[in-house]
Amino acid sequence: MSTDQPLHAHARAEDGTRLAYQRHGGGRPLVLLAGQANDHHWWDGVREDFHATHSTITLDYRGTGDSDKPDGPYSTQVFADDVIAVLDDLGIERADVYGTSMGGRVAQWIAVRHPRRVGRLVLGCTSPGGPHAVERDAAVRRALAQPDPAAAREALLDLMYTPAWRAAHPGPYTTLGDPRMPPHARRGHLQASNRHDAWDALPRITAPTLILHGDQDRLTPPANVPLLASRIPNARTHIFPGARHAYFQECRPQAGPLVADFLTT
Repeated sequence: MSTDQPLHAHARAEDGTRLAYQRHGGGRPLVLLAGQANDHHWWDGVREDFHATHSTITLDYRGTGDSDKPDGPYSTQVFADDVIAVLDDLGIERADVYGTSMGGRVAQWIAVRHPRRVGRLVLGCTSPGGPHAVERDAAVRRALAQPDPAAAREALLDLMYTPAWRAAHPGPYTTLGDPRMPPHARRGHLQASNRHDAWDALPRITAPTLILHGDQDRLTPPANVPLLASRIPNARTHIFPGARHAYFQECRPQAGPLVADFLTT
């Protein structure tokens, strides 16, 4: 299925959960996967960078956006199977996959569990999870967990973007979480991301893989890049100097063409 007109529709997961998805453009399919507790708006303003060669497919994870918000289950493996349900609904046998943050964890499982469905794989600002991963430090965890919502939001903004970029781009920001999420779904997303551990499975990835990260990322430390690269056969890496977690926005002039070139070479 291919269309130049934006498509907004719903698929059904194996357990019956309704999954909202969006398709833009008419080229080769590229799945874009957002971070934890975010819906498809994570990719607003960036997805068009790929429309010269690809159609972009996003989804609202279960628990976010216009998708159902069940009590469970929530895991990166469940999210990966949800992506496959969306591709099945679209009649797409094979797609490139670009996942950032928790979306990168989800993308790992798609490539492991459904290798014939993945053309090329891009993993951004993410980690292998589990005991082998390099986790954020205690100060970051405390800043994000503080009871004052405004202070916690400011802490997250500081982890996502440099002060200089924020001064030039005052918002609105689309990477700070879906405000419509119910508390149980927000907890489910947090648990899914925290419990991710693909270390033993990563060597089974067969898709050509590009790993991207900002060197100032404290939310997911860049020390995870060589860990991922050591486990995924023939993976390539690129580090963006001075960038924090949302490198794909702040370094868009470099990141967009870099990913597009990788996907089409």
